[in-house]
Amino acid sequence: MLLAPGGDDAATAAPPPTAAPTTAAPELPVGVECSGADCAGQDPEAMGCGGEFARTVATGTVGGGRIEVRYSKVCSAAWARLTGAAVGDTVRITAGEGAQDGEVMGATEAYTPMVAVSKPSDAEGCATLTSGTKGCAEPAG
Repeated sequence: MLLAPGGDDAATAAPPPTAAPTTAAPELPVGVECSGADCAGQDPEAMGCGGEFARTVATGTVGGGRIEVRYSKVCSAAWARLTGAAVGDTVRITAGEGAQDGEVMGATEAYTPMVAVSKPSDAEGCATLTSGTKGCAEPAG
């Protein structure tokens, strides 16, 4: 026995599924140029992540210098800043597998490029002075 399709079943069939809606990237404030992984390795000031969009989340002292971890929620990124330092002193920010370094070149401060983080506690900032002294920032609070 042979059955042939009858009627116009194709017209009453459910339409094929459509692709799931995609979520657009969050809209960034004016002047902010990156977010998350796009910020990794970038200068926080040049990308608009500093200033009003950043806060200090960890601090410490090393020698006569001060080490800070700065975090921008808008940019989902962190960086380390070393102030009161000498030429040749270095600062490093780490988060997971990512790390960025900065070096005091001519002034008394330096900061690192950014690392992507989902929360402030994901980042650690440490400094090494030319004397060999090392120190890290501790969470503020």
